[in-house]
Amino acid sequence: MLFKNLSLLILSLSLFSLSLLAQPFSKTATNTPVLIQKGKQKEWCPVCGMSLKKFYKTSHTSQINNHKDRQYCSLRCLAVDNKEYKIDTQTVKVVDAKTEQVIDASSAFYVVGSKVRGTMTKVSKLAFKEESDAKEFIKKYRGKIVSFEDAFSMAKKSLQSDIAMVTNKKEKKIYPMGRKIFEKRCNQDIDPNNYIEINELKADIKKSQLCKPLKEKQLQAVALYLFEVKRFGDLENITDTIKVSKDEKCPICGMFVYKYPRWAAQIFYGEKHYSFDGVKDLLKYYFDNKENITKILVTDYYSQKAIDAQKAYYVVGSDIYGPMGNELIPFKRESDAKTFYMDHRGTEVIHFQDIKVDEVYQLDE
Repeated sequence: MLFKNLSLLILSLSLFSLSLLAQPFSKTATNTPVLIQKGKQKEWCPVCGMSLKKFYKTSHTSQINNHKDRQYCSLRCLAVDNKEYKIDTQTVKVVDAKTEQVIDASSAFYVVGSKVRGTMTKVSKLAFKEESDAKEFIKKYRGKIVSFEDAFSMAKKSLQSDIAMVTNKKEKKIYPMGRKIFEKRCNQDIDPNNYIEINELKADIKKSQLCKPLKEKQLQAVALYLFEVKRFGDLENITDTIKVSKDEKCPICGMFVYKYPRWAAQIFYGEKHYSFDGVKDLLKYYFDNKENITKILVTDYYSQKAIDAQKAYYVVGSDIYGPMGNELIPFKRESDAKTFYMDHRGTEVIHFQDIKVDEVYQLDE
């Protein structure tokens, strides 16, 4: 009887140990996460919109545009931002997957290719401050240890295939779900073109109660549908919009212009043209390259149609910001410009030929 009970005890302990080993690794923060971004949108990744708390243990941070803080759900999203901003990797930090402390990525030990599912990528990448912790993790979840430089290089090389994988999932499941929820539970007047980043849109939906209460998964689906489908779909229905290919970067700031259709602007030199993510950057280029211009187009803020920049009216000093901060907001009609000026606390309505180069650069201050 004693032997039988002892055998049962040993079996129970073995099964318990196996169940512990079988427990999946959770990326969710167990304590209050460190969120470094400013504003109500700080809870979400600015690239993909995913919850930073839910994917905290793969979270990375960087600094762009005069030390502006960005925080991502993954190394993959950092790689996406790097294509646009050329991030100084010395500023990158990462969450230690064991202690949940924010540490310098350059000195971290990355475990790649473990059994843990990757965040926005096929191959998982988790960081540890101590090499011993990384080795302990490998005993349970496998993988190999590499440096940040190597892990980041892997993320950049697989970026195209990872984006394709995620896009396929969104097209099959997420976008249809988001559309269904939006049409049944949300204010139909939500205009995704009013937002520069997807996390700003998510924050507004949640904080301003633009939809009936949504769980995080539902909120993410709605935000993705609005920001990645409806935003561009609506503009495709408007004739005479500025057309920008996905590989065009603003020659002033280096940002991909197609991501900001509300702000798109172009200068033409015969058959050749340059695209900009706002009037401010267009003017910076214009003042240094005035010769042989054949056409200048900007986007009317209200109609979203392409208009002649040299005949347009611009509101300066409003409370509406473009991708690069303070902007000159263009309108075809002076009456629209004055209405916007009153509604958004502008400081001036100005015509194209009256804009001075010093005034343009002052907008960056």
